[in-house]
Amino acid sequence: MDNRPSRHRLVRIRSSRCEPPERRRLPKQEIGGAHVRIGLLTEGGYPYVSGDARLWCDRLVRGLAQHEFDVYALSRSRQQEAEGWVPLPPQVSRVRTAPLWTAEDDGVAYGRRARRRFAECYEELVAAVCADSDGLADRFATALYGLAELARDEGGLTGALRSDTAVRALERACRAPGALRTAHEARVPDLLTITAHLERALRPLALDWYGDDGLGAADLCHATAGGPAAVPGLLARHFCGVPLLVTEYGVQLRSHYLTLGPDDAAPAVRALLAAFHGRLATEVYRRAEILTPGNAHARRWQERCGADRARIRTVYPGMESAHFTEVGESPDRGDPDTLVWVGRVEPAKDLVSLLHAFAEVRREEPRARLRVVGTPAGPEGPAYLGHCRALAAQLFPDEAEGVHAVGDNPVSFEEIGGPEAPTLADAYASGAVIVLSSVVEGFPISLVEAMFCGRATVSTDVGAVVEAIGGTGLVVPPRNPRALAEACVALLRDPERRVRLGAAARARALELFTVEQNIEAFHGLYLEIVSHCPVRRVLLDEAGEPLPFATPAESHVPGRLPGPTAHALTCGIPAWAVMAPVRATQVAAAEGAR
Repeated sequence: MDNRPSRHRLVRIRSSRCEPPERRRLPKQEIGGAHVRIGLLTEGGYPYVSGDARLWCDRLVRGLAQHEFDVYALSRSRQQEAEGWVPLPPQVSRVRTAPLWTAEDDGVAYGRRARRRFAECYEELVAAVCADSDGLADRFATALYGLAELARDEGGLTGALRSDTAVRALERACRAPGALRTAHEARVPDLLTITAHLERALRPLALDWYGDDGLGAADLCHATAGGPAAVPGLLARHFCGVPLLVTEYGVQLRSHYLTLGPDDAAPAVRALLAAFHGRLATEVYRRAEILTPGNAHARRWQERCGADRARIRTVYPGMESAHFTEVGESPDRGDPDTLVWVGRVEPAKDLVSLLHAFAEVRREEPRARLRVVGTPAGPEGPAYLGHCRALAAQLFPDEAEGVHAVGDNPVSFEEIGGPEAPTLADAYASGAVIVLSSVVEGFPISLVEAMFCGRATVSTDVGAVVEAIGGTGLVVPPRNPRALAEACVALLRDPERRVRLGAAARARALELFTVEQNIEAFHGLYLEIVSHCPVRRVLLDEAGEPLPFATPAESHVPGRLPGPTAHALTCGIPAWAVMAPVRATQVAAAEGAR
């Protein structure tokens, strides 16, 4: 009998209001088994069609059909919401959404006591952000949770975060002794900009997701990113004791440093926003039961922000390998004189260096060709693609008929879906060597796809490139066309070496980067977390009656106990299991004293 939630039970919530969900009825055979209820937290991601990490989240949810998922999504724009959701599997029982891109004044009028309480908490928060000191993590956390408790008690926070009280508190913190030097330089426009950013970042504090009808009913929260996505998990842990798992395939703090807009150019704005996001990242890393970075590069960022190494587990992104199986099993397929580049066309990919490197390759190997397969990305993408086309025509004037001519030009620009590259697998299969020339890179998805295809690779040493390819490809410094050219020529001239590297690359990718290994890793982590934490749900049998002994009694012992017993009881471990070795040690010490 299939007892998973049916699609008609899916609750779509635009705001943060909803009716209490049904208590889940589980068959007896699932009690004590592998069933876990997960609150999946996203920001600008799943379940939206245009969301970040949408594909990864969808594969994870579909691959863990034995678990139940409640999705809590923060949207980024009106367009994202208008595009709708991806089709959801039956194990998604509910979706609740809230916008991060806009927030109307909640209309909550604080009384005198609430205004004083807000002023105290907000002043503590901004003082911890502005202070030129590293030992303020507890002060920041106390203020953050104080604001969340105020929002819960009063029913709103947005108006207070936009008020003159907030601006004046920030100004006092910037002028206080011991504040950051750049904070002293903040002017009124800077203070208004920072206040607006803080209001946006703190909006999740005012959501009503944290009771027994929301995240409080979950066995664990899984945040698919740091930053705003993890804030609901922090509050569910604070209010209800729900454990938090945080996955970062791209470090949110690093992304913030790289994406400050032109309106944030003032030094005071950059410094204080960086300080705020740094404090928030530290709190997330401190409170998470387990952190799962996608690579060693992300792991180092987490450790530098105070994450405990013992709670970090590297889990590589899972990618679908079946699409590349046919190509991977045919290593001789493709033109032996062709280099292939696949990806998003944008300045960070440094196609200019690749084109200059290919000019060097042509001097050594006149028959060599280069295929650039990709589409423009971001606001600068189309202009950058046009610049690269013009540069290719200039570097090979004798072979190009014009700026946009393909003809005899050894460099071609194509998109997936065209006659020459109908699929990604066909693009990788068309050449002998796959090239990556980026100056900035997170986890190199195109390299892993090339590895699934059994292709030798030449790439720049950026991001997690070396970690991904191991010893199965050649790596050169970024922005070094000569080194890139020499590596490409070396592989073009040695077909046996290409085959060896390609076979090793495919074996490595199938071992580390498949969807199956990713799903299995998270399944194990879910069970590891809930095995150390108390059960919070009321489990019912098929007749609708509470199941006896479904919840261990030791997980509900009232009060707070000192020593090792306190931690043991909060995790559902019997006291005698912890105190027995302690008593044995005490008896042995007493005997020795005699």
